[in-house]
Amino acid sequence: MKASWNGRVLAESDDIVTVEGNAYFPATALDRSLVVESSHTSTCPWKGTAHYYSVQVDGRTNPDAIWYYPQPKPAARQVAGRVAFWKGVEVTP
Repeated sequence: MKASWNGRVLAESDDIVTVEGNAYFPATALDRSLVVESSHTSTCPWKGTAHYYSVQVDGRTNPDAIWYYPQPKPAARQVAGRVAFWKGVEVTP
């Protein structure tokens, strides 16, 4: 699968875990040159606290478009070390 935004591939991998309809890519597949840490967090009752990255491509920013769980709860251990996308990021096979 491939995650793209503004014409750039953010991540690509065949090693995908799907949770609640979201494709979680290995964090190692993420092109770190296109992302910056965000201070935004959110909480899921069964996965834990999500942290975010903002995407920066060709002078455009997509804030908080990537999330990950640095310390997922035991029920969500399958998302450890993985990232997922939203906010206009296209995820395609």
